[in-house]
Amino acid sequence: MAVVGVLALQGSFNEHIAALKRLGVKGVEIRKPEQLQSVSSLIIPGGESTTMAKLAEYHNLFPALREFVEMGKPVWGTCAGLIFLANKATGQKTGGQKLVGGLDCTVHRNFFGSQENAEEGGKVIVAVRQGNILGTAFHPELTADTRWHSYFIKMSNANAGEEASSSSLVPAQVDIDITTIQQPRIDLPIFQ
Repeated sequence: MAVVGVLALQGSFNEHIAALKRLGVKGVEIRKPEQLQSVSSLIIPGGESTTMAKLAEYHNLFPALREFVEMGKPVWGTCAGLIFLANKATGQKTGGQKLVGGLDCTVHRNFFGSQENAEEGGKVIVAVRQGNILGTAFHPELTADTRWHSYFIKMSNANAGEEASSSSLVPAQVDIDITTIQQPRIDLPIFQ
């Protein structure tokens, strides 16, 4: 059975692994560049993006992470992981931080962190998909709802050609389509 890697430098990596386990999918912690060779997809969890970037730099993970994304393997970033995957980030601390890139968007760090921004009108994008890259500005791994993890597994299966072989991920039932959500469920952090 193929496995999903979860970047385990800092943040909510244990929660992602637990959510995958509830779906019958094996998740493994990734801390070294060579470990990426054993996984078919990757989740970059929420956490503190500056700390994660410093740890990734220390462990020389950026070249391997960029190569993983460039190879077209499915990657999902939640919150800080979304920042990692963006081609550009604003609101960074002095000196900025390294990004993996690959997702053609600009993210605003800590957009939801201030009361001033929380009261802003207008539309805010909190989930995005570009090819094999998925990004969410929230933390679905911190809830009991596994629909986003199921969606990512479905993406991963589609990338593998949805072949019923021992190398594909366990199929999962998915009852959401992020492109057609009309009314958000009250218990999910989805904004329109």
